Amino acid sequence: MTSLSPADADRLRLAFQRCRDMEGTLNEQLRAYADASRKVFPAYGEAVDRLVARLNGNGGGETAPLPGDAMPPFMLPDESGSLVALPALLQQGPVAVMFFRGHWCPYCRLNVRAVVQAQERIKAMGAQVVAIMPETQEYTRQVKADSGAPFPILTDLDNGYALSLNLAIWLGTEIQSLLSYQDMAKFHGNDGWMLPIPAVFVVGRDGIVRARFVDPDFRKRMEIDDLIEALESASREN
Repeated sequence: MTSLSPADADRLRLAFQRCRDMEGTLNEQLRAYADASRKVFPAYGEAVDRLVARLNGNGGGETAPLPGDAMPPFMLPDESGSLVALPALLQQGPVAVMFFRGHWCPYCRLNVRAVVQAQERIKAMGAQVVAIMPETQEYTRQVKADSGAPFPILTDLDNGYALSLNLAIWLGTEIQSLLSYQDMAKFHGNDGWMLPIPAVFVVGRDGIVRARFVDPDFRKRMEIDDLIEALESASREN
């Protein structure tokens, strides 16, 4: 099978809803969806395994900013077109800079939802979240509306900022053919088939990275308790 049939797409949607509504940590939900997805669309699961092995072999994401490094600043448009700059955000408190693949990615939707659910805890400590995606504002607005995210969702067009952090990857022809049912060129405004490795950088008010999570396997994400703990630590330091 080179792409997803409509019937299998429906099965995946139902699996996503089950995983979204299950009790458990974010990574338990992600693993449950990965298992369900592999049953429905085994060719994609196997192709992702090969992609992850290739990225790990190439040190994917390893040279992105580490704890103790200065976080390179950005100025990117949010879902309404307003420019958001990291230095301005840091004046208000520590920031979790989070990279997501896009609105179409079920793992990202589960991740965003879990962060939204933790928002009161994050806000209470004076910290913030900012999400970055390579999609045009039409789709960052969709993510914001679907998730109810109270934080900005920024467009990193052509993965410019992700590239500067060594996070941008080319998906390869095998994944392209399997994901051909997704209109990536429309989502991204280009047909480059580049995505960021999902990542989190917890940045203190001084602009220094306090904690990070970078894993070429997009099926794994920073656990929400770890995110909260890192933001709490950064809040105390500042």
